[in-house]
Amino acid sequence: MASTASNPPSAAAGPSPDRLPTDPTDPSDPSDPSDPADPAAGWRGNAALLAFGTFVVGTDAFVVAGVLPDIAHSLRLSLGAAGQLVTVFAIAYALGSPLLAALTAGWSRRTVLVTALVVFAAGNAATAVAPDYVTVLAARVLAALGAALYTPNAATTAGALAGDRHRGRAFSIVNIGLTSSLVLGAPLGTAVGESYGWRATMWLVTILPLLVAPLLVVRLPRVRLAAGAGLRARLAPLGDRRVLGVLAITLVVFIGIYLPFQYISAVYGPAAAQVPHGLAIVLLVFGVAATGGNLLAGRLADRYGARRVVLAVAAALTVVFALMPLTRGQFAAAAPFTLLIGWLSFSVLTPQQHRIVALAPDAPAVSVSLNAAALYVAVSLAGLLGAVGLDTIGATLLPVAAAVFTAAGTALAAAAGGRSA
Repeated sequence: MASTASNPPSAAAGPSPDRLPTDPTDPSDPSDPSDPADPAAGWRGNAALLAFGTFVVGTDAFVVAGVLPDIAHSLRLSLGAAGQLVTVFAIAYALGSPLLAALTAGWSRRTVLVTALVVFAAGNAATAVAPDYVTVLAARVLAALGAALYTPNAATTAGALAGDRHRGRAFSIVNIGLTSSLVLGAPLGTAVGESYGWRATMWLVTILPLLVAPLLVVRLPRVRLAAGAGLRARLAPLGDRRVLGVLAITLVVFIGIYLPFQYISAVYGPAAAQVPHGLAIVLLVFGVAATGGNLLAGRLADRYGARRVVLAVAAALTVVFALMPLTRGQFAAAAPFTLLIGWLSFSVLTPQQHRIVALAPDAPAVSVSLNAAALYVAVSLAGLLGAVGLDTIGATLLPVAAAVFTAAGTALAAAAGGRSA
């Protein structure tokens, strides 16, 4: 079934400089899509610029895990206590994302995005100079709130600029920032930490958003999205069962995706040990494949409908995770399997964003933020469940547990049928 989307606003009053038409190719819209003065005409360039911001945010989110041992040693903590920095970030992101989106729904997107990057940079700077554990925890909450405000709004802004016809591709371009941060940003930040200490890494992720923010001020048009008159109206998507169904799919599928990914060193430890830098190669293959999968997923969502893409990918992941234990003993089998897993894993996020915006066109920023919140809750739960799984069923069967979650996501997507996008 093809995805549905919001109708373009009436053109009777002409295009507003602050509110873009939903689809710049709609013949009823008096603006000319080829006109360089029309901000919708350059949506790809604007989406790419927004992707630089998601690259910075993703680098910060992924890199902290790489410098946890150094943080633990510096602050005289156990590794488990240092690991709570990741948990606190994820919880603050999940709670803050929809609330901040609702509170800023009436703002120009450019103002929201620049503010988000400044808050994000402030949180990272505070982390870099924090003298103790409690201060670092508080600083990570501040950075998480900046990240929670930026990433969903970057996606919705790119979608508004691209219009309904190219919304999936716009989302996928912005999400490239996240996948490329896994391939490039996190290794770079970890290398800086290994050479100069974890505080140098935090200064790196302080400087980067401050480089992107001025570019947004200069390049990004002023866009205002649909927003309810009050906070309750802006949070209305939470009362829509179809939206809640999409959020449930995001939650269970990403628990399945992150169960083996967060513990990839244990799951593929035997295979990675067979070649020099085996784990690094596995992670590189995963990241490169994730970037390709994300790009293709956006195009497929635009062409065939987002729900169909999610259904097919979740079903494929179920099969792949179920077979994954058979490949953990040989690197020659693990590497191509990792490529397949990476490709499929990041083929879910963009279609889910597409679906939830189509279901709640009157609150796009809030709806995408809710989806991001569900994703971060999934990451947190995957870490907890994975730790329990390692102690009970072991690393070999952890992917099988992941398959149970992706199978549940497949069933939910199938049950949605004609009731959702």
